[in-house]
Amino acid sequence: MRLLLVEDDEGLARELRGRLRDEGYAIDVAANGIDAEHLGREEDYDLILLDLGLPDRPGLDVLRHWRSSGIGKPVIILTARDAWHEKVDGLKAGADDYVAKPFHFKELLARIQAVIRRSVAKGAEQLTAFGITLNEDQQAVVLEGGERLQLTGTEFKLLRYLMLHRGKILSKSRLAEHLYEFDDERDSNVIEVYVNRLRQKLGKQLIQTLRGQGYVFGNKP
Repeated sequence: MRLLLVEDDEGLARELRGRLRDEGYAIDVAANGIDAEHLGREEDYDLILLDLGLPDRPGLDVLRHWRSSGIGKPVIILTARDAWHEKVDGLKAGADDYVAKPFHFKELLARIQAVIRRSVAKGAEQLTAFGITLNEDQQAVVLEGGERLQLTGTEFKLLRYLMLHRGKILSKSRLAEHLYEFDDERDSNVIEVYVNRLRQKLGKQLIQTLRGQGYVFGNKP
């Protein structure tokens, strides 16, 4: 899953980027409203974390511009603890949730997971499909019989995205866009390697190949 973090506090941005990477997310960072608005328009993010107190263009204006342009990417706003009016204004402008500063990282992580599930997986508390359950906290998968398989970082990111979009055709290029950060070298051929690794662990039938189109988790559309 690929996120955009919009935060002008360099120290906080660096800390959040590192911790979210550890949780299996690819993170791009923007430090001002103009860059944030551009990236939100041009890149296909799964979720955006948006600070409201930004230089060059306020975060609230950025959010309003996205929504008025039909950009519906999930957005969690970050606000100062005592700025209750910012929370209200942000929700009215189209934010999906808010987190007050200072915040505990685990709370932010839980809200990210919840918003993504609401937007893609219809609010399910866990990602479960075809006899397997993904444990996001431990980056592992639990099989129907209770067997637990540990995943590598890339295997986890790939399986999570496939499960969130089960039944849909996902091209190699789309998968690469959501697994790697903006400045990473996106080699879509590497996706095939990790798909094969997941098949070895979970069985060949769960991830199907549609020649010339991409992959489908579960049943073909």
